[in-house]
This record gives sequence, C-alpha cells and structure tokens, in this order.
Amino acid sequence: MKHTSQRLTLNSVSAVFATAEPGVYVVQCNITDVHGENYDTNYYTRASDEFGLNPTIRQWLTDNSSFPIQPYAPPTAEEVRASLPPLSARQFRLGLANAGISSMRVTAAIDAMPVGLEKERAQIDWEYATTFSRSQHLIAMIGTILGLSDERIDVIWQNSLDS
Repeated sequence: MKHTSQRLTLNSVSAVFATAEPGVYVVQCNITDVHGENYDTNYYTRASDEFGLNPTIRQWLTDNSSFPIQPYAPPTAEEVRASLPPLSARQFRLGLANAGISSMRVTAAIDAMPVGLEKERAQIDWEYATTFSRSQHLIAMIGTILGLSDERIDVIWQNSLDS
C-alpha cells in the first residue's frame, strides 16, 4: 500500500530505529520525490512535524504498530569523529595554540620523522592544506608524536570550531 503526501510518495519501509530523543525515529524507506525520482533514504520523523512526508510516515507507524523498532545505539567514538566538520587551517592552528601546542612544535615533530614518503606527505599537508578533517591521517600521526590521546584531540577539535 502506498501512502502519499504533497506529491511525495512513501513506497516502502525497510527499518525503523529509535533515536536518543523519545518519539523521534529514523525510518529507512524508499520514496518517490516531487520530481518523480525514486530512491532509498533515511527519514527522521518527529510527531510534531506536519510537513513533507512526515504525516504520512507517522500514519504508517501507527498503522504498522507491530513493525519492529530497533533500539537506539549511541554512536561510537569513531562515528562521532567521522561526523566532525572540517577545520580551516586557521581554525586548526588557533585550536592548537589555544591548547598550548605551538605550530613550531608540530613542525618539529614532522621534522623529526624518518625521511620518506610519510614525512613528505605530512610536511605537505601541514604547510599547504587549507582544511583539515578529524579523520585525516596527519591528525592521528601528529597526535601520537605529541602524546595526545584521541579524546584530547577531540576536545581540541571541538574547541577549534569556535575559533
């Protein structure tokens, strides 16, 4: 049975996951959008949302109350890190400075690496990158050289977002 709402069509639901917020779910479903495109998507649904496909999805959840809802599973530390936004070179360097880590200390750590491709890549990234991502190899490598835990790097990263 297809449910429709404002030219959007809910074709099927393959899974429903609880979120950390009570009554809010992630619905893995197949939809047809307003342009007639058909695709799989994750739809976040909240009872108070009266727009788009949400009323249709909420009705589907009511009509299919025995459909299994997977329990909420908090994201792993790796998933959280992967979702952190990139930092500009300025933000990254200011974040390090605010954490008491000078640019000269990072440069010295890279200079102390054994000669080879990894050192050259690290130097190029440090000197020329305009943005840095939390999952970038350079970040983990420099963190290890400087004795920073992943958790400490995460704090520096979060604080750098405001720089």
